[in-house]
Amino acid sequence: MLPSAPFEDSPMNQPLYPPARIAWTVWALGAALYLIGFFQRVAPGVMTGELMKDFALSGAALGNLSALYFYSYVAMQIPTGLLADSLGPRRLLSGGALVAALGGLLFALGDSFLLASLGRLLIGGSVAVAFVGMMKLSSHWMPPKHFALASGMALFIGILGALGAGVPLRLGIDLWGWRPLMTAVALASLLVALLIRLKVKDDPEQCGYRSYARDDEQQIRFGVLEGLRRVFAYRNSWLLFLIPGAPGGSALVFAGLWGVPFLTSHYGMTQPQAASQTSVLLIAWALGGPAFGALSDRIGARKPLYLAGCAGLALCWSLIIWIPALPLPLLTTLLALAGFCSGSMIIGFAFAKESVPSPLAGTAAGICNMGSMLGPMLLQPAVGWILDRRWGGETLGEGRLYDLTSYQIAFSLMILWSLLACAALCLTKETGCRALEEKES
Repeated sequence: MLPSAPFEDSPMNQPLYPPARIAWTVWALGAALYLIGFFQRVAPGVMTGELMKDFALSGAALGNLSALYFYSYVAMQIPTGLLADSLGPRRLLSGGALVAALGGLLFALGDSFLLASLGRLLIGGSVAVAFVGMMKLSSHWMPPKHFALASGMALFIGILGALGAGVPLRLGIDLWGWRPLMTAVALASLLVALLIRLKVKDDPEQCGYRSYARDDEQQIRFGVLEGLRRVFAYRNSWLLFLIPGAPGGSALVFAGLWGVPFLTSHYGMTQPQAASQTSVLLIAWALGGPAFGALSDRIGARKPLYLAGCAGLALCWSLIIWIPALPLPLLTTLLALAGFCSGSMIIGFAFAKESVPSPLAGTAAGICNMGSMLGPMLLQPAVGWILDRRWGGETLGEGRLYDLTSYQIAFSLMILWSLLACAALCLTKETGCRALEEKES
């Protein structure tokens, strides 16, 4: 149990705000589910051969198996906000972790493609509550000035999970196999569910502290359909929904599924070496987000930096994909730059919130988050489908072997979406880093 709070020596006997140590502990337990979610998001990328062998999968089927995570993740984005309000973050996060444990066990222990698919579907839908739950806890336990810090730390924690699903997971698979390791992750999800249930409180007032959410209780609220209608009445909302699929999608298509088989078959890397290259992309992604966000705030503009990030992304992928046999230092540099440019997507959340009235800001950010998952949801199976259409029957070890031209054609979808993102950004209206009400006043 969290400790009882001391009270100020005043006539009003006003309770103190919670100490930072306790606030960040509560937040960290929610962040543990977000870390697991990112781990599960990219884990298939280092076990493509094992999955294709154990379930007799084609490239398209493997892409669909991985993308099932994103299908349910996207579907849960809108109801998650309502559930956070009605159930509270404690029950939402603990329930999500419990379902993630069930899905993880189905995926790890299932002896059929159907059970593995159901597991991935449950994992994606359950961990989809993590980000909203964390931000809900932040708004109650932390002062408003720390909200941006909590958002940036969330991305950092998530990328740590993704890095764990790179080289460490690949080395573990080589030693013990993928099923025991994914079973351990499922059991870790169960432990997180228990800790959240026992230790987390929805609001500091439940522990005798003062809540930071008091000033927001009178905020105007809309129903789901009405909120969506109002948000999409603004042109920026449509554009900012479609754009983040380019940076988010390309990063997760390469680092989360198809990068390792591409690098092993066409650069002669071992799987751990290939996983380390995808980890470079993920680390740069984690660094790029805060860098783009901070620079955007400093110059007081969203559009030019977001546009520069998407244009740089299109250039990096064009060089990586269409120039064969790049020197390893240059390949690593380009992957790092692609990851860093992918971090520009963090600008989209602030851009979206500033493009609508403040009561709709949360809905706008949720829609933007849905758009970021639209990329991997569509691109992962699409890349697999193209690879299968061009497969000549060759195999390498436990999986199918695709030629370089097939990868180039399939990966060109990432370049195309990046170019479309640039075109869409040119149509957006700059907010000047100010809320809509400030610009209209």
